[in-house]
Amino acid sequence: MSQHHHHDHDDHSHLSEIELRVRALESLLVEKGYVDPAAIDALVETYEVKVGPRNGAKVVAKAWADPAYREWLRKDATAAIASLGFIGRQGEHLVAVENAPDEHNMVVCTLCSCYPWPVLGLPPVWYKSAPYRSRAVLDPRGVLAEFGVSLPETTHIRVWDSTAEVRYLVIPMRPEGTEGMGEEDLAQLVTRDSMIGTGLALQPEAMR
Repeated sequence: MSQHHHHDHDDHSHLSEIELRVRALESLLVEKGYVDPAAIDALVETYEVKVGPRNGAKVVAKAWADPAYREWLRKDATAAIASLGFIGRQGEHLVAVENAPDEHNMVVCTLCSCYPWPVLGLPPVWYKSAPYRSRAVLDPRGVLAEFGVSLPETTHIRVWDSTAEVRYLVIPMRPEGTEGMGEEDLAQLVTRDSMIGTGLALQPEAMR
């Protein structure tokens, strides 16, 4: 009983201003009968769970394990990704860029929030924020530091600007000590942020 009482009086103080606005708009649309809450939940689940970053992780893991697929992904990411069944809106033309010891790739959309939904799911709130969209271009190294990524000064950071026509997927560097791992286990090391370029792939120890 006390738990139910707590939820009824939740002040949502943990939500951001944007999240509060979305919550208010959703409540209004539901109240007016314009949308079905179940339909909204199903859509969110599709892109956050079923079509989310797990798809991209499978793409990266296959590229790590299969040199031929990796080369195909670099040459024609749209076709290579479609071959795994990951197609749909926001993914008509995809380009894969690969990290290396001397070059780190990072993706931003400076105009709005263009994002490869079929392989990464819904874009995180910070990706759509004005500070990220501007600072990722002006101070990429500083932005990476805020995400906990510290790269050698000799590593060149290249920023790719997504548009309505072209979306980018970062292939993070494969962690050392993963030579004997299969694709399923490798995919567990691939994070959403590593495929945007604001993070790195996890180390094998993270799975233990």
